[in-house]
Amino acid sequence: MLSNRTALILVTALAPAIWGTTYLVTTELLPPDRPLLASVLRALPAGLLLLVLTRRLPEGTWWWRALVLGTLNIGAFFALLFIAAYRLPGGVAATVGALQPLIVAGLAAGLLAERLTVRTIVAAGAGLAGVSLLVLRANAQLDTIGVAAALGGAVAMATGVVLSKRWTSPAPVLATTGWQLVAGGLVLLPVTLLVEGPPPAELSASNLAGYAYLTIIGSALAYALWFRGIRALSPTQVTFLGLLSPVVATTLGWLVLGQHLTAAQLLGGFVVLAALVVAQTRRRTPGSRTPRPQPAGPAPVSLSPTH
Repeated sequence: MLSNRTALILVTALAPAIWGTTYLVTTELLPPDRPLLASVLRALPAGLLLLVLTRRLPEGTWWWRALVLGTLNIGAFFALLFIAAYRLPGGVAATVGALQPLIVAGLAAGLLAERLTVRTIVAAGAGLAGVSLLVLRANAQLDTIGVAAALGGAVAMATGVVLSKRWTSPAPVLATTGWQLVAGGLVLLPVTLLVEGPPPAELSASNLAGYAYLTIIGSALAYALWFRGIRALSPTQVTFLGLLSPVVATTLGWLVLGQHLTAAQLLGGFVVLAALVVAQTRRRTPGSRTPRPQPAGPAPVSLSPTH
């Protein structure tokens, strides 16, 4: 049987795996050239749905904390990702985004007093190299504003992940997730109307199905799993799981869209998966011993890792 910690990691990993399907859904089902509209519809309706289900509003300091976290994790992240996607080849944006585990590790060391180990740094470097092999192309063109936007998006979400761990809400995770999704959606709404204008007058059944998938599965479910993982695990461990997104996106491109996979991409995928395994494996401290079973009374069970 899987341990509680392993099962929690696998369930949390479903979130970035789901986010890896976003590219396929966007290109195959959604109206073209409306990425910000898709972002708003991923966030705002999903957040409202969770608010209706939980019937819980923020209290006290959580009004402004929910706004800050929603802006960092969703509103600012989506907006900066939109800028990077339009000014950079997708591979460059994904590669810059792969810096996020290293950024989270540094912020967690400063804000949460987590130990920044050589093991984490090496795993982060391997993850970055793996994503580069997986998605980066030799003819990729760099753009200063695009790179800055991609880096800003990585920093915004990394900060949001660490603060989500530092500010543990007393409310259930579904309620906290709903607050952040609503806040992020409201931040994105005026930007979307300014840049893209009002939504299309007519939407096809495929468009509606795509938006429904992004709202219910891509946001309400995925973000609830993500924030649940952050509550129980180290934020550094959780953010490494985000490297699954480009792996899933590339795999779906091969399976569904018939895109060709090179040897370098296959190597990159294996490197990313190896980095994920290393990052999730806890190293025993020197001199540590496995406790012997006690003759009487149940042994204590740890449900979360020691931070």
